[in-house]
Amino acid sequence: MHYECAKGIPRVLRLALPPQGAIFLLTTLLACLLGCGCHFYHDPPPPMLPAPPASSWTPVWSDEFNGPDGSAPDPKKWTYDLGGTGWGNSELECYTNRLQNAHIQNGNLVITARQESAPYTCSDGVVRNYTSARLKTQGLFNQAYGRFEARIKTPAGQGMWPAFWMLGNDITSVGWPKCGEIDIMENIGREPGTVHGSLHGPSANGRTSDLTSVFTLAAGQEFADDFHLYAVEWEPGVIRFYLDTNLYATFTKAQWPAGGTWIFDHPFFILLNVAVGGTWPGSPDSTTQFPQQMLVDYVRVYTSTLGNDSVAHAFTREDSSSQKNQGVGVSLPCLIWRFLCPLCALCAPCVKTLISRAHTKGTTP
Repeated sequence: MHYECAKGIPRVLRLALPPQGAIFLLTTLLACLLGCGCHFYHDPPPPMLPAPPASSWTPVWSDEFNGPDGSAPDPKKWTYDLGGTGWGNSELECYTNRLQNAHIQNGNLVITARQESAPYTCSDGVVRNYTSARLKTQGLFNQAYGRFEARIKTPAGQGMWPAFWMLGNDITSVGWPKCGEIDIMENIGREPGTVHGSLHGPSANGRTSDLTSVFTLAAGQEFADDFHLYAVEWEPGVIRFYLDTNLYATFTKAQWPAGGTWIFDHPFFILLNVAVGGTWPGSPDSTTQFPQQMLVDYVRVYTSTLGNDSVAHAFTREDSSSQKNQGVGVSLPCLIWRFLCPLCALCAPCVKTLISRAHTKGTTP
């Protein structure tokens, strides 16, 4: 519930009072105005933590994909995962480093999923009917905390699984899921108007501990129709997910499932890929048209100018929210007036009573 001191003033202004009652009433109203902005917070705080201002981010790394048409992605920024092992998800593609599967065109990175005319033998000896590409910055760039964003136009069709995501840079030593995974954007073909943002980490109660949310477009709209900006803002103890300018999910350390470990406190590297098939999206069917392409206009990474400690203090509520839920949040003017005049401590609920008293004082002989 929220009380605001200004409530009731329009009604007061319409009252016709004798002079002595008017003086008392005006004094009371002036006092209450000094306390305006006094709010009592007994409702739970909003689930979304506020985002830092845009000016608090400084660019530190990017790829604008402005190379010559037909060229390979910048080898100083990107390397590849190769092979067709299914990648733990029963995927059907073979990832390659061929230009047919990943190249630069018209200022975009183009990742192309293809249905091969003949079975294709992957670098690991696995034979597949589909090929695609999975690019990563592993060993070239990684960062803990900051804003990570990409402007992407996704492919479409049953069995398509494009993703913009990150893995902990310690994956080679601790493995997955202990390294952690941040899925900035995932889309599956059977959900053309929905994208998923997720966190995955280790758990003592199962294979993984997870938090996930979705953003769904208006009916009839599909993500493959146009470019969209996908981003996370990652601070100590909190990760926020954005679709264009919409903050649609905020995950905090305090929310992490019981038995799990919050491991989002070390550097991660970036991945871009288009998977074909798998347990989650299902296999392509007769309606799926190949080739399918994911276009990436740019990938940009920022660091906070506020500093991790400052941002954590300014924009997380892990310590203060429990106190605020149980107590009262009050502005300084309201505290001053509550000290001077306990009669106005509850602001608006008292105004009605004070009006009644003023009217009585003004009419009593």
